[in-house]
Amino acid sequence: MSTIVSLPDQTTATLPKRSYLNDGYGLKSWLLTGDHKRIAILYLISITFFFFIGAFFAGMVRLELLTPPNDLMAADTYNKMFTMHGIVMVFLFLVPSVPATIGNFVLPIMVGAKDLAFPKINLLSWYLYVAGGVMTLAALILGGVDTGWTFTTPLSTHYLNTHVITAGLAVFVAGFSSIFTGLNFIVTVHRMRAPGMTWFRLPLFVWSHYAASVLMVLGTPVLAITLVLVVLERLIGIGVFDPAKGGDPLLFQHLFWFYSHPAVYIMILPGMGVISEVISTFSRKRVFGYTAVAFSSVAIAVFAFFVWAHHMFIMGISNYSALVFSLLTMLVAVPSAIKIFNWAFTLYKGSITFETPMLYAFGFMGLFTIGGLTGVFLGSMGMDIHLTETYFIVAHFHFVMVGGMLMAFLSGIHFWWPKMTGRMYPEGLSKLAALVTFIGFNLTFFPQFILGYLGMPRRYAAYPPEFQVLNVLSTAGATVLGVGYLLPMLYLTWSLKYGKIAGPNPWQATGLEWQIQSPPLTTNFEETPLVDYEAYDYEWLANKTKHEVQTVG
Repeated sequence: MSTIVSLPDQTTATLPKRSYLNDGYGLKSWLLTGDHKRIAILYLISITFFFFIGAFFAGMVRLELLTPPNDLMAADTYNKMFTMHGIVMVFLFLVPSVPATIGNFVLPIMVGAKDLAFPKINLLSWYLYVAGGVMTLAALILGGVDTGWTFTTPLSTHYLNTHVITAGLAVFVAGFSSIFTGLNFIVTVHRMRAPGMTWFRLPLFVWSHYAASVLMVLGTPVLAITLVLVVLERLIGIGVFDPAKGGDPLLFQHLFWFYSHPAVYIMILPGMGVISEVISTFSRKRVFGYTAVAFSSVAIAVFAFFVWAHHMFIMGISNYSALVFSLLTMLVAVPSAIKIFNWAFTLYKGSITFETPMLYAFGFMGLFTIGGLTGVFLGSMGMDIHLTETYFIVAHFHFVMVGGMLMAFLSGIHFWWPKMTGRMYPEGLSKLAALVTFIGFNLTFFPQFILGYLGMPRRYAAYPPEFQVLNVLSTAGATVLGVGYLLPMLYLTWSLKYGKIAGPNPWQATGLEWQIQSPPLTTNFEETPLVDYEAYDYEWLANKTKHEVQTVG
Protein backbone atom coordinates (compact mmCIF):
# COMPACT_ATOMS: atom_id res chain seq x y z
CA MET A 1 0.00 0.00 0.00
CA SER A 2 1.27 3.48 -0.83
CA THR A 3 0.23 6.80 0.58
CA ILE A 4 0.51 10.05 -1.35
CA VAL A 5 1.66 12.95 0.80
CA SER A 6 0.23 16.32 -0.30
CA LEU A 7 2.71 19.05 -1.01
CA PRO A 8 2.10 22.30 0.94
CA ASP A 9 -0.11 24.95 -0.63
CA GLN A 10 2.31 27.65 -1.75
CA THR A 11 -0.28 30.39 -1.33
CA THR A 12 -0.79 29.66 2.35
CA ALA A 13 2.65 28.39 3.34
CA THR A 14 4.85 30.51 5.55
CA LEU A 15 8.51 31.41 5.29
CA PRO A 16 10.96 29.30 7.31
CA LYS A 17 11.52 30.76 10.76
CA ARG A 18 15.27 30.19 10.56
CA SER A 19 17.15 31.83 7.72
CA TYR A 20 20.02 34.19 7.03
CA LEU A 21 17.52 37.06 6.86
CA ASN A 22 16.44 36.85 10.51
CA ASP A 23 19.80 35.90 12.01
CA GLY A 24 20.13 39.26 13.76
CA TYR A 25 17.95 42.17 12.65
CA GLY A 26 20.06 45.20 13.55
CA LEU A 27 22.00 47.27 11.04
CA LYS A 28 25.20 46.40 12.88
CA SER A 29 24.58 42.70 12.34
CA TRP A 30 24.48 43.37 8.59
CA LEU A 31 27.43 45.76 8.42
CA LEU A 32 29.66 43.37 10.37
CA THR A 33 28.34 40.13 8.87
CA GLY A 34 30.54 37.35 7.53
CA ASP A 35 27.63 35.58 5.82
CA HIS A 36 28.15 35.47 2.06
CA LYS A 37 24.40 35.76 1.46
CA ARG A 38 24.05 38.98 3.44
CA ILE A 39 27.13 40.41 1.74
CA ALA A 40 25.53 39.56 -1.60
CA ILE A 41 22.42 41.52 -0.60
CA LEU A 42 24.58 44.48 0.48
CA TYR A 43 26.27 44.35 -2.92
CA LEU A 44 22.90 44.14 -4.69
CA ILE A 45 21.64 47.29 -2.95
CA SER A 46 24.88 49.19 -3.62
CA ILE A 47 25.20 48.10 -7.24
CA THR A 48 21.57 48.98 -7.97
CA PHE A 49 22.17 52.45 -6.54
CA PHE A 50 25.18 53.07 -8.77
CA PHE A 51 23.39 51.59 -11.79
CA PHE A 52 20.70 54.24 -11.61
CA ILE A 53 23.31 56.98 -11.16
CA GLY A 54 25.07 55.76 -14.29
CA ALA A 55 21.72 55.54 -16.08
CA PHE A 56 21.02 59.17 -15.18
CA PHE A 57 24.23 60.25 -16.92
CA ALA A 58 23.27 58.18 -19.96
CA GLY A 59 19.85 59.86 -20.02
CA MET A 60 21.45 63.30 -20.04
CA VAL A 61 23.67 62.26 -22.96
CA ARG A 62 20.67 61.04 -24.95
CA LEU A 63 18.69 64.22 -24.19
CA GLU A 64 21.56 66.33 -25.50
CA LEU A 65 21.64 64.29 -28.72
CA LEU A 66 17.95 64.87 -29.48
CA THR A 67 18.95 67.94 -31.50
CA PRO A 68 22.02 68.54 -33.71
CA PRO A 69 23.50 71.54 -31.82
CA ASN A 70 24.70 71.21 -28.23
CA ASP A 71 21.89 73.34 -26.82
CA LEU A 72 21.21 71.49 -23.56
CA MET A 73 24.66 71.67 -21.97
CA ALA A 74 28.13 72.97 -22.74
CA ALA A 75 30.50 70.66 -24.61
CA ASP A 76 32.71 70.33 -21.53
CA THR A 77 29.72 69.31 -19.39
CA TYR A 78 28.71 66.79 -22.04
CA ASN A 79 32.22 65.29 -21.90
CA LYS A 80 31.87 64.88 -18.15
CA MET A 81 28.45 63.24 -18.54
CA PHE A 82 29.58 60.47 -20.87
CA THR A 83 32.82 60.00 -18.90
CA MET A 84 31.06 59.58 -15.57
CA HIS A 85 28.48 57.32 -17.23
CA GLY A 86 31.29 55.06 -18.43
CA ILE A 87 33.25 55.03 -15.17
CA VAL A 88 30.20 54.27 -13.03
CA MET A 89 28.69 51.67 -15.33
CA VAL A 90 31.91 49.77 -16.13
CA PHE A 91 33.72 49.78 -12.79
CA LEU A 92 30.81 50.04 -10.35
CA PHE A 93 28.14 48.03 -12.14
CA LEU A 94 29.19 45.78 -15.03
CA VAL A 95 32.38 44.33 -13.50
CA PRO A 96 30.91 43.40 -10.08
CA SER A 97 27.24 42.91 -11.04
CA VAL A 98 26.86 39.12 -11.36
CA PRO A 99 29.92 37.90 -9.38
CA ALA A 100 29.42 40.15 -6.35
CA THR A 101 25.66 39.63 -6.09
CA ILE A 102 24.44 36.35 -7.58
CA GLY A 103 27.87 34.68 -7.46
CA ASN A 104 28.41 35.68 -3.85
CA PHE A 105 25.00 34.34 -2.91
CA VAL A 106 24.81 30.99 -4.69
CA LEU A 107 28.35 29.86 -5.57
CA PRO A 108 29.20 28.54 -2.06
CA ILE A 109 25.85 26.74 -1.90
CA MET A 110 26.36 25.28 -5.39
CA VAL A 111 29.62 23.62 -4.33
CA GLY A 112 28.18 22.47 -0.99
CA ALA A 113 30.09 24.91 1.24
CA LYS A 114 28.78 26.76 4.29
CA ASP A 115 30.41 30.04 3.21
CA LEU A 116 33.21 31.41 1.08
CA ALA A 117 36.76 30.51 2.07
CA PHE A 118 37.51 33.96 3.57
CA PRO A 119 34.33 35.55 5.00
CA LYS A 120 36.11 38.58 6.47
CA ILE A 121 37.89 39.31 3.18
CA ASN A 122 34.51 38.98 1.48
CA LEU A 123 33.09 41.70 3.75
CA LEU A 124 36.21 43.81 3.18
CA SER A 125 35.66 43.55 -0.57
CA TRP A 126 32.22 45.15 -0.15
CA TYR A 127 33.64 47.97 1.96
CA LEU A 128 36.31 48.58 -0.69
CA TYR A 129 33.60 48.67 -3.36
CA VAL A 130 31.59 51.23 -1.37
CA ALA A 131 34.75 53.29 -0.76
CA GLY A 132 35.49 53.29 -4.48
CA GLY A 133 31.91 54.33 -5.21
CA VAL A 134 32.02 57.18 -2.68
CA MET A 135 35.30 58.43 -4.17
CA THR A 136 33.74 58.33 -7.63
CA LEU A 137 30.82 60.44 -6.40
CA ALA A 138 33.34 62.81 -4.80
CA ALA A 139 35.03 63.24 -8.19
CA LEU A 140 31.62 64.08 -9.64
CA ILE A 141 30.77 66.59 -6.90
CA LEU A 142 34.18 68.26 -7.19
CA GLY A 143 33.60 68.92 -10.87
CA GLY A 144 33.70 65.64 -12.75
CA VAL A 145 36.08 63.90 -15.14
CA ASP A 146 36.09 64.52 -18.89
CA THR A 147 38.82 62.24 -20.25
CA GLY A 148 36.51 59.38 -21.20
CA TRP A 149 36.19 56.30 -18.99
CA THR A 150 39.47 55.02 -20.48
CA PHE A 151 41.49 57.85 -18.82
CA THR A 152 43.32 58.35 -22.12
CA THR A 153 46.67 60.14 -21.99
CA PRO A 154 47.62 62.95 -22.47
CA LEU A 155 44.14 64.17 -21.46
CA SER A 156 44.37 62.40 -18.11
CA THR A 157 47.93 63.52 -17.35
CA HIS A 158 47.98 67.13 -18.58
CA TYR A 159 44.49 68.61 -18.84
CA LEU A 160 43.74 70.60 -15.68
CA ASN A 161 39.95 70.91 -15.64
CA THR A 162 39.31 67.33 -14.57
CA HIS A 163 39.48 65.33 -11.33
CA VAL A 164 41.40 62.36 -12.67
CA ILE A 165 43.29 61.74 -9.41
CA THR A 166 40.13 61.19 -7.35
CA ALA A 167 38.45 59.07 -10.03
CA GLY A 168 41.62 57.09 -10.75
CA LEU A 169 42.11 56.28 -7.08
CA ALA A 170 38.42 55.33 -6.85
CA VAL A 171 38.85 52.74 -9.60
CA PHE A 172 42.10 51.60 -7.94
CA VAL A 173 40.28 50.94 -4.65
CA ALA A 174 37.29 49.28 -6.33
CA GLY A 175 39.72 47.08 -8.26
CA PHE A 176 40.91 45.49 -5.03
CA SER A 177 37.30 44.56 -4.31
CA SER A 178 37.32 42.53 -7.54
CA ILE A 179 40.68 40.94 -6.71
CA PHE A 180 39.50 39.81 -3.27
CA THR A 181 36.24 38.45 -4.68
CA GLY A 182 38.09 36.51 -7.37
CA LEU A 183 40.57 35.13 -4.83
CA ASN A 184 37.72 34.01 -2.57
CA PHE A 185 35.94 32.20 -5.42
CA ILE A 186 39.10 30.41 -6.59
CA VAL A 187 40.00 29.10 -3.13
CA THR A 188 36.39 28.11 -2.39
CA VAL A 189 36.07 26.09 -5.60
CA HIS A 190 39.42 24.38 -5.02
CA ARG A 191 39.16 23.64 -1.31
CA MET A 192 35.55 23.64 -0.15
CA ARG A 193 33.60 21.42 -2.55
CA ALA A 194 31.27 18.92 -0.87
CA PRO A 195 32.08 15.19 -0.94
CA GLY A 196 31.28 13.84 -4.40
CA MET A 197 31.32 17.31 -6.01
CA THR A 198 34.00 16.59 -8.62
CA TRP A 199 35.12 19.16 -11.16
CA PHE A 200 32.83 17.70 -13.79
CA ARG A 201 29.83 17.72 -11.50
CA LEU A 202 30.18 21.44 -10.92
CA PRO A 203 27.43 23.62 -12.39
CA LEU A 204 28.58 25.63 -15.40
CA PHE A 205 27.84 28.75 -13.37
CA VAL A 206 30.77 27.78 -11.13
CA TRP A 207 33.05 27.10 -14.13
CA SER A 208 32.26 30.56 -15.55
CA HIS A 209 32.92 32.29 -12.24
CA TYR A 210 36.14 30.36 -11.76
CA ALA A 211 37.43 31.50 -15.17
CA ALA A 212 36.33 35.09 -14.53
CA SER A 213 38.03 35.01 -11.12
CA VAL A 214 41.35 34.07 -12.71
CA LEU A 215 40.96 37.10 -14.99
CA MET A 216 40.17 39.33 -11.99
CA VAL A 217 43.19 38.21 -10.02
CA LEU A 218 45.66 38.40 -12.92
CA GLY A 219 44.31 41.37 -14.88
CA THR A 220 43.06 43.89 -12.33
CA PRO A 221 46.52 44.64 -10.83
CA VAL A 222 47.67 45.82 -14.28
CA LEU A 223 44.90 48.42 -14.35
CA ALA A 224 45.68 49.43 -10.77
CA ILE A 225 49.37 50.00 -11.57
CA THR A 226 48.48 51.92 -14.74
CA LEU A 227 46.17 54.31 -12.91
CA VAL A 228 48.75 54.83 -10.16
CA LEU A 229 51.27 55.81 -12.84
CA VAL A 230 48.75 58.29 -14.30
CA VAL A 231 48.21 59.81 -10.84
CA LEU A 232 51.97 60.04 -10.21
CA GLU A 233 52.61 61.65 -13.58
CA ARG A 234 49.88 64.16 -12.88
CA LEU A 235 51.10 64.87 -9.34
CA ILE A 236 54.89 64.90 -9.61
CA GLY A 237 55.51 64.85 -13.35
CA ILE A 238 57.32 61.52 -13.80
CA GLY A 239 57.80 60.75 -17.49
CA VAL A 240 56.09 57.41 -18.05
CA PHE A 241 53.55 58.48 -20.67
CA ASP A 242 54.74 62.03 -21.54
CA PRO A 243 56.97 62.03 -24.68
CA ALA A 244 58.51 65.36 -23.63
CA LYS A 245 59.95 63.56 -20.58
CA GLY A 246 60.96 60.39 -22.34
CA GLY A 247 57.63 58.61 -21.87
CA ASP A 248 55.38 56.89 -24.41
CA PRO A 249 51.60 57.53 -24.63
CA LEU A 250 51.23 54.26 -26.55
CA LEU A 251 52.47 52.43 -23.45
CA PHE A 252 49.35 53.61 -21.60
CA GLN A 253 47.17 52.11 -24.33
CA HIS A 254 48.96 48.76 -24.07
CA LEU A 255 48.68 48.67 -20.28
CA PHE A 256 45.08 49.87 -20.11
CA TRP A 257 43.72 47.53 -22.78
CA PHE A 258 45.75 44.59 -21.50
CA TYR A 259 43.35 44.72 -18.56
CA SER A 260 40.30 46.24 -20.17
CA HIS A 261 39.75 43.67 -22.86
CA PRO A 262 39.93 40.77 -20.40
CA ALA A 263 37.58 42.94 -18.31
CA VAL A 264 34.98 42.40 -21.03
CA TYR A 265 35.12 38.71 -20.20
CA ILE A 266 35.22 39.40 -16.45
CA MET A 267 31.85 41.01 -17.11
CA ILE A 268 30.39 38.51 -19.58
CA LEU A 269 31.65 35.12 -18.35
CA PRO A 270 29.56 35.16 -15.13
CA GLY A 271 26.57 36.17 -17.23
CA MET A 272 27.18 33.16 -19.49
CA GLY A 273 27.14 30.99 -16.38
CA VAL A 274 23.71 32.36 -15.49
CA ILE A 275 22.39 31.55 -18.97
CA SER A 276 23.62 27.95 -18.76
CA GLU A 277 21.67 27.45 -15.53
CA VAL A 278 18.51 29.08 -16.82
CA ILE A 279 18.42 27.34 -20.21
CA SER A 280 19.03 23.93 -18.66
CA THR A 281 16.30 24.46 -16.05
CA PHE A 282 13.60 25.69 -18.39
CA SER A 283 14.30 23.18 -21.14
CA ARG A 284 14.55 20.31 -18.59
CA LYS A 285 17.76 19.01 -20.17
CA ARG A 286 21.42 18.64 -19.30
CA VAL A 287 23.42 21.33 -21.12
CA PHE A 288 24.48 19.91 -24.47
CA GLY A 289 28.24 19.33 -24.54
CA TYR A 290 28.74 20.10 -20.85
CA THR A 291 32.51 19.51 -21.04
CA ALA A 292 32.91 21.70 -24.12
CA VAL A 293 30.96 24.54 -22.49
CA ALA A 294 33.03 24.22 -19.31
CA PHE A 295 36.35 24.32 -21.15
CA SER A 296 35.15 27.12 -23.42
CA SER A 297 35.04 29.32 -20.27
CA VAL A 298 38.68 28.44 -19.60
CA ALA A 299 39.56 29.07 -23.26
CA ILE A 300 37.93 32.50 -23.15
CA ALA A 301 39.97 33.35 -20.05
CA VAL A 302 43.19 32.32 -21.81
CA PHE A 303 42.49 34.04 -25.15
CA ALA A 304 41.32 37.21 -23.37
CA PHE A 305 44.92 38.16 -22.54
CA PHE A 306 46.07 38.02 -26.18
CA VAL A 307 43.68 40.32 -28.05
CA TRP A 308 44.07 43.73 -26.39
CA ALA A 309 45.77 45.49 -29.31
CA HIS A 310 42.74 45.29 -31.58
CA HIS A 311 41.74 48.48 -29.76
CA MET A 312 44.89 50.10 -31.16
CA PHE A 313 44.80 49.56 -34.94
CA ILE A 314 44.79 53.33 -35.58
CA MET A 315 47.22 54.21 -32.78
CA GLY A 316 50.55 53.54 -34.41
CA ILE A 317 51.24 49.84 -33.89
CA SER A 318 52.93 48.02 -36.78
CA ASN A 319 50.94 46.38 -39.54
CA TYR A 320 52.43 43.01 -38.58
CA SER A 321 51.27 43.40 -34.97
CA ALA A 322 47.85 44.48 -36.15
CA LEU A 323 47.61 41.40 -38.39
CA VAL A 324 48.50 39.05 -35.50
CA PHE A 325 46.01 40.66 -33.13
CA SER A 326 43.34 40.64 -35.82
CA LEU A 327 43.77 36.87 -36.16
CA LEU A 328 43.69 36.34 -32.39
CA THR A 329 40.53 38.44 -32.17
CA MET A 330 38.82 36.13 -34.65
CA LEU A 331 39.94 33.08 -32.65
CA VAL A 332 38.52 34.34 -29.35
CA ALA A 333 35.08 34.24 -30.95
CA VAL A 334 35.27 30.44 -31.20
CA PRO A 335 34.73 29.53 -27.51
CA SER A 336 31.95 32.14 -27.28
CA ALA A 337 30.30 30.59 -30.34
CA ILE A 338 30.58 27.15 -28.70
CA LYS A 339 28.41 28.39 -25.86
CA ILE A 340 25.77 29.87 -28.17
CA PHE A 341 25.56 26.73 -30.33
CA ASN A 342 25.48 24.40 -27.32
CA TRP A 343 22.71 26.42 -25.69
CA ALA A 344 20.76 26.17 -28.95
CA PHE A 345 21.25 22.39 -29.04
CA THR A 346 20.17 22.22 -25.39
CA LEU A 347 16.90 23.87 -26.38
CA TYR A 348 16.42 21.42 -29.27
CA LYS A 349 13.64 18.96 -28.35
CA GLY A 350 13.63 20.27 -24.80
CA SER A 351 10.51 20.71 -22.68
CA ILE A 352 10.78 24.48 -22.92
CA THR A 353 8.76 26.78 -20.69
CA PHE A 354 8.80 30.55 -20.93
CA GLU A 355 9.17 31.85 -17.40
CA THR A 356 10.68 35.31 -16.95
CA PRO A 357 14.32 34.17 -16.46
CA MET A 358 14.06 32.25 -19.75
CA LEU A 359 12.79 35.33 -21.61
CA TYR A 360 15.79 37.31 -20.40
CA ALA A 361 18.05 34.41 -21.41
CA PHE A 362 16.62 34.46 -24.93
CA GLY A 363 17.24 38.21 -24.98
CA PHE A 364 20.83 37.60 -23.94
CA MET A 365 21.40 35.07 -26.73
CA GLY A 366 20.03 37.36 -29.41
CA LEU A 367 21.73 40.57 -28.31
CA PHE A 368 25.07 38.95 -27.44
CA THR A 369 25.14 37.21 -30.83
CA ILE A 370 24.62 40.53 -32.64
CA GLY A 371 27.31 42.11 -30.47
CA GLY A 372 29.71 39.26 -31.19
CA LEU A 373 29.12 39.28 -34.93
CA THR A 374 29.66 43.03 -35.16
CA GLY A 375 32.90 42.48 -33.23
CA VAL A 376 34.19 40.56 -36.25
CA PHE A 377 33.99 43.80 -38.24
CA LEU A 378 36.02 45.59 -35.60
CA GLY A 379 38.58 42.79 -35.48
CA SER A 380 39.23 43.25 -39.20
CA MET A 381 41.74 46.05 -39.76
CA GLY A 382 40.15 47.48 -42.90
CA MET A 383 36.71 47.86 -41.36
CA ASP A 384 38.06 48.90 -37.96
CA ILE A 385 39.96 51.86 -39.39
CA HIS A 386 36.70 53.15 -40.87
CA LEU A 387 34.52 52.40 -37.84
CA THR A 388 36.82 53.23 -34.91
CA GLU A 389 35.71 56.27 -32.89
CA THR A 390 32.25 56.18 -34.46
CA TYR A 391 28.91 55.21 -32.96
CA PHE A 392 29.39 51.71 -34.38
CA ILE A 393 31.80 51.12 -31.47
CA VAL A 394 29.22 52.42 -29.00
CA ALA A 395 26.53 50.12 -30.39
CA HIS A 396 28.83 47.06 -30.45
CA PHE A 397 30.01 47.60 -26.88
CA HIS A 398 26.48 48.09 -25.57
CA PHE A 399 25.09 45.05 -27.41
CA VAL A 400 27.74 42.89 -25.75
CA MET A 401 27.90 44.53 -22.32
CA VAL A 402 24.44 46.00 -21.75
CA GLY A 403 22.40 43.78 -24.05
CA GLY A 404 24.38 40.74 -22.95
CA MET A 405 25.49 41.36 -19.39
CA LEU A 406 22.45 43.23 -18.15
CA MET A 407 20.08 40.70 -19.69
CA ALA A 408 22.03 37.93 -17.94
CA PHE A 409 22.01 39.87 -14.67
CA LEU A 410 18.23 40.34 -14.80
CA SER A 411 17.78 36.71 -15.82
CA GLY A 412 19.82 35.61 -12.81
CA ILE A 413 18.10 37.97 -10.38
CA HIS A 414 14.67 36.67 -11.46
CA PHE A 415 15.89 33.06 -11.39
CA TRP A 416 17.37 33.15 -7.89
CA TRP A 417 15.05 35.78 -6.38
CA PRO A 418 12.80 33.07 -4.84
CA LYS A 419 15.88 31.52 -3.26
CA MET A 420 17.18 34.85 -1.96
CA THR A 421 13.89 36.06 -0.49
CA GLY A 422 11.60 33.03 -0.29
CA ARG A 423 8.97 34.87 -2.34
CA MET A 424 7.80 34.96 -5.94
CA TYR A 425 7.23 38.07 -8.03
CA PRO A 426 4.24 38.83 -10.32
CA GLU A 427 4.93 36.73 -13.41
CA GLY A 428 2.85 38.76 -15.86
CA LEU A 429 4.49 42.06 -14.97
CA SER A 430 7.96 40.53 -15.02
CA LYS A 431 7.40 39.09 -18.52
CA LEU A 432 6.21 42.52 -19.66
CA ALA A 433 9.40 44.07 -18.25
CA ALA A 434 11.54 41.56 -20.16
CA LEU A 435 9.73 42.40 -23.41
CA VAL A 436 9.92 46.16 -22.84
CA THR A 437 13.64 45.91 -22.05
CA PHE A 438 14.35 43.93 -25.23
CA ILE A 439 12.40 46.30 -27.46
CA GLY A 440 13.80 49.41 -25.79
CA PHE A 441 17.35 48.14 -26.07
CA ASN A 442 17.14 47.45 -29.80
CA LEU A 443 15.44 50.77 -30.46
CA THR A 444 18.20 52.53 -28.51
CA PHE A 445 21.32 50.95 -29.94
CA PHE A 446 20.55 49.45 -33.34
CA PRO A 447 20.26 52.93 -34.97
CA GLN A 448 23.75 53.62 -33.64
CA PHE A 449 25.20 50.90 -35.90
CA ILE A 450 23.83 52.85 -38.86
CA LEU A 451 25.04 56.17 -37.45
CA GLY A 452 28.53 54.74 -37.03
CA TYR A 453 28.63 53.25 -40.50
CA LEU A 454 27.58 56.64 -41.90
CA GLY A 455 30.47 58.24 -40.01
CA MET A 456 28.98 59.95 -36.96
CA PRO A 457 31.82 60.23 -34.41
CA ARG A 458 31.20 59.37 -30.79
CA ARG A 459 31.89 61.71 -27.87
CA TYR A 460 30.62 64.84 -29.68
CA ALA A 461 27.77 66.95 -28.32
CA ALA A 462 26.89 68.34 -31.76
CA TYR A 463 26.39 66.51 -35.06
CA PRO A 464 25.20 67.19 -38.66
CA PRO A 465 21.40 67.56 -39.06
CA GLU A 466 21.12 64.52 -41.37
CA PHE A 467 21.79 62.27 -38.36
CA GLN A 468 18.92 63.64 -36.25
CA VAL A 469 16.21 61.08 -37.11
CA LEU A 470 18.35 58.15 -36.00
CA ASN A 471 19.37 60.00 -32.85
CA VAL A 472 15.73 60.74 -32.00
CA LEU A 473 14.98 57.02 -32.42
CA SER A 474 17.85 56.19 -30.11
CA THR A 475 16.73 58.63 -27.43
CA ALA A 476 13.13 57.37 -27.65
CA GLY A 477 14.46 53.84 -27.23
CA ALA A 478 16.43 54.91 -24.18
CA THR A 479 13.19 56.12 -22.61
CA VAL A 480 11.51 52.76 -23.24
CA LEU A 481 14.61 51.00 -21.93
CA GLY A 482 14.50 53.07 -18.76
CA VAL A 483 10.93 51.90 -18.12
CA GLY A 484 12.08 48.31 -18.66
CA TYR A 485 14.80 48.74 -16.02
CA LEU A 486 12.57 50.54 -13.53
CA LEU A 487 9.79 47.95 -13.55
CA PRO A 488 11.82 45.10 -11.96
CA MET A 489 12.99 47.35 -9.14
CA LEU A 490 9.35 48.19 -8.35
CA TYR A 491 7.77 44.74 -8.49
CA LEU A 492 10.71 42.94 -6.87
CA THR A 493 10.53 45.38 -3.97
CA TRP A 494 6.75 44.82 -3.81
CA SER A 495 7.28 41.04 -3.74
CA LEU A 496 9.34 41.22 -0.54
CA LYS A 497 6.11 41.71 1.41
CA TYR A 498 3.30 40.67 -0.89
CA GLY A 499 4.81 37.97 -3.12
CA LYS A 500 3.52 34.45 -2.60
CA ILE A 501 5.75 31.97 -0.79
CA ALA A 502 8.15 30.32 -3.22
CA GLY A 503 9.04 27.08 -1.49
CA PRO A 504 12.49 25.49 -1.74
CA ASN A 505 12.46 24.68 -5.47
CA PRO A 506 9.83 26.58 -7.48
CA TRP A 507 11.60 25.91 -10.81
CA GLN A 508 12.24 22.19 -10.14
CA ALA A 509 15.95 22.70 -10.78
CA THR A 510 18.75 20.29 -9.85
CA GLY A 511 21.45 22.40 -8.19
CA LEU A 512 22.30 22.06 -4.51
CA GLU A 513 20.92 25.53 -3.83
CA TRP A 514 17.46 24.26 -4.79
CA GLN A 515 17.62 21.32 -2.38
CA ILE A 516 17.58 23.55 0.72
CA GLN A 517 14.97 25.89 2.19
CA SER A 518 14.20 29.35 0.81
CA PRO A 519 15.58 31.66 2.09
CA PRO A 520 18.57 29.50 3.15
CA LEU A 521 19.87 28.89 6.63
CA THR A 522 22.78 31.02 7.78
CA THR A 523 25.01 27.94 7.44
CA ASN A 524 23.28 26.93 4.16
CA PHE A 525 23.01 23.23 5.07
CA GLU A 526 21.91 21.33 8.17
CA GLU A 527 24.54 18.73 7.26
CA THR A 528 27.30 18.65 4.68
CA PRO A 529 25.67 17.31 1.48
CA LEU A 530 26.92 14.24 -0.37
CA VAL A 531 26.75 14.73 -4.13
CA ASP A 532 25.99 11.48 -5.95
CA TYR A 533 24.52 12.79 -9.20
CA GLU A 534 25.72 14.68 -12.27
CA ALA A 535 25.02 18.35 -12.91
CA TYR A 536 21.61 18.97 -14.52
CA ASP A 537 20.45 15.37 -13.93
CA TYR A 538 16.69 15.80 -14.20
CA GLU A 539 16.07 12.07 -14.08
CA TRP A 540 17.69 12.06 -10.61
CA LEU A 541 15.47 14.98 -9.60
CA ALA A 542 12.33 13.20 -10.80
CA ASN A 543 13.22 10.09 -8.80
CA LYS A 544 14.08 12.20 -5.73
CA THR A 545 10.76 14.05 -5.92
CA LYS A 546 8.83 10.82 -6.39
CA HIS A 547 10.58 9.32 -3.37
CA GLU A 548 9.78 12.37 -1.21
CA VAL A 549 6.12 12.55 -2.24
CA GLN A 550 5.34 8.84 -2.09
CA THR A 551 5.92 6.78 1.04
CA VAL A 552 5.46 3.03 0.87
CA GLY A 553 3.92 1.15 3.81
